[in-house]
Amino acid sequence: MILKGGFNTGMKGLGQVLYYATPIIMTGLSVGFAFKTGLFNIGATGQLMVGGLVSVYVGSQWPMLYGLHWIVALICGMLAGGLWGLVPGLFKAYLNVNEVISSIMMNYIGLYGVNFVIKNTALYNPLMNQSVNVLDTAVIPKGGLDRVFFALKGNYVDVSSVNAGIFVAVLLAILMYIILNKTTFGYELKACGYNRSASRYAGINENRSIVLSMVIAGALAGTAGALMYLAPASGMHIHVDEVMAAQGFTGIPVALLGLSNPIGIVFAGLFLAHISVGGSQLQSLKYMQEIIDIIIALVIYFSAFSLLVRLFIARFRRGKREPDTLEAKEDAE
Repeated sequence: MILKGGFNTGMKGLGQVLYYATPIIMTGLSVGFAFKTGLFNIGATGQLMVGGLVSVYVGSQWPMLYGLHWIVALICGMLAGGLWGLVPGLFKAYLNVNEVISSIMMNYIGLYGVNFVIKNTALYNPLMNQSVNVLDTAVIPKGGLDRVFFALKGNYVDVSSVNAGIFVAVLLAILMYIILNKTTFGYELKACGYNRSASRYAGINENRSIVLSMVIAGALAGTAGALMYLAPASGMHIHVDEVMAAQGFTGIPVALLGLSNPIGIVFAGLFLAHISVGGSQLQSLKYMQEIIDIIIALVIYFSAFSLLVRLFIARFRRGKREPDTLEAKEDAE
């Protein structure tokens, strides 16, 4: 579906896939990282919006940073998302408040807080009812992708808003994989998620692990917001509306499809972005726009169903082996 309309349209569609995949990979990493540590970070949407707001503020109001502008804006968005994730982490660790409840509440605080700040500051573009464009120095560079598409096409190709954000997302996925599977710190976080009492008995500071897990998850979601909005005028903007950023909730099925494995999440994000961008071509065939969401929902449901089938088969085989084991023990006696 991406290649419909010729090779030029295909290259532009591929660029759009990479651009739209970047934030859902990051929110998928946020949700997946929390899953691995025994937490459910449903607040990725609020963390994304707050991180995006701070990035847009730095990207549009701090022109003195020059070549470091987009890097500083990206880091500030990451820190803002981490601070937003700190609140439910503290509630969970020290007040035993379920992180799902506190995260949902923080989502709404983030939504209306971001709308209020944008509408009452220089960040507001009243003609478009959205945030202003960031400065050119704050736009994330192409990272060589424009030259790749140039070589593939033979002349200049408009690859839309694609930028080096996809490289940032992949590098952070690799980093999360290393942290979770190759470090003592990651082992402590996962151990605390599996069993808090056993972790405490083993000498692990459970409260510290919970707080750090939510802070890291929030920072990943905040990075998603920064990568979304540090884009040229053709890219995404923060719309002043009572609707939460869908990318935050899309991170949940991305994490589920990737089985919370950071590497799997990268491929799951690319897959869902491909369906979303390519599915827009279905509208030219007079299909409703909602058909895209239906297709994605079916993929997720059948993926979950396959896990249930695999679990059923494993239990069936285990139950079949147990009588054989009992018979062998009786014969031995």
